[in-house]
Amino acid sequence: MNERKSPVPERDDNYTHNILRSNERSLDRRGFMKTMVGAAGLFAVSTLPWGTIAAKKLLDGDTNAWPRQKIAEAASLKAGDAREFAYPNEYDSALLVCLREGEYKAYQNACTHLKCPVFWSKEEHELICPCHHGKFDVQTGNPLAGPPRRPLPEIELTVENGLIYAIGVKPYEA
Repeated sequence: MNERKSPVPERDDNYTHNILRSNERSLDRRGFMKTMVGAAGLFAVSTLPWGTIAAKKLLDGDTNAWPRQKIAEAASLKAGDAREFAYPNEYDSALLVCLREGEYKAYQNACTHLKCPVFWSKEEHELICPCHHGKFDVQTGNPLAGPPRRPLPEIELTVENGLIYAIGVKPYEA
């Protein structure tokens, strides 16, 4: 018979006056904020390993070595000839162009606008994207016409013992 007297009269004891009832509100504003701060902290801590990896790549540069791949024999290409190949893997199509004897340029041949294939036009001496009439300069890979705004990614080449090798992809410079 040890009844506790509520300061709120019985007739007014409804949900607006339930503060004194035990376990009626298990999550109040303070508890909710603690939960949200804890969740944000957990999220921040769980992303630290990925942030560390990204920061290391930005600071040290990309340490992954590009594969060295034989593309063609230099003697098999005449000035104005082009040859398709896959680089750096079998899913990335690329295009090698012989500008003059001993001078070669290679680019990934996916247009920087919507990834349509890029073709070599020997007559116009340009790389052309037929999807939206994009044109690229063969010397630099820079767009000349159409909707593309970024240059084609250039593949680094080396010629050794009469063989042309792809040795890397130049990083994009804005």
